[in-house]
Amino acid sequence: MDASAAAVSLATFLAVFPAELPDKSMMATLVLTTRFGRPLPVWCGVAAAFTVQVTLAVLLGGLISELPDRPVNAVVAVLFGVGAVLLWRSADEDQDATEVGVATGFFGIAARSFGLIFIAEFGDLTQITTAGMAARTGQPLAVAVGALAALWLVAAFAAVAGQQLLRFLPLRLVRRIAAVIFALLALWTAVEVFAS
Repeated sequence: MDASAAAVSLATFLAVFPAELPDKSMMATLVLTTRFGRPLPVWCGVAAAFTVQVTLAVLLGGLISELPDRPVNAVVAVLFGVGAVLLWRSADEDQDATEVGVATGFFGIAARSFGLIFIAEFGDLTQITTAGMAARTGQPLAVAVGALAALWLVAAFAAVAGQQLLRFLPLRLVRRIAAVIFALLALWTAVEVFAS
């Protein structure tokens, strides 16, 4: 990677990283980790979703910014709402009977994480930023490297934070908190649907 490409990667990282920190995808990753109790498969699913979304962003450039916000956000709001209901209901289940490591393997957790984040990231600010950087710089590979580094790092932070929560809080409480967070994310996304 030459100096110009490295500068583009760094600029992309610096644009995407702070934008993703307060993002609903980061919160969803944290919640998924607390739900499943297994950060590695959650992170792998989330990282795979980010990889596909970044690839789409750099390939499609500015076209992604033209996707209609309302249908994408409506789907995301419904998914977060369903997640909130499922998490709330699972809080009363016996931890041993619902231990996800037994009931759902690595690939099942990764696939669920992939699906949620993949849909949540469509038309997201970081995807639009990535598409814009690729279109503006003409260096899609360098943009992809910077964006993926930022997104994977934020996802790793969220997965580790979710795992640490389980050490200090009972699983039932974590699931209730996660359900409330998902409900708030559903509400936030629904507001975006009606505001657009």
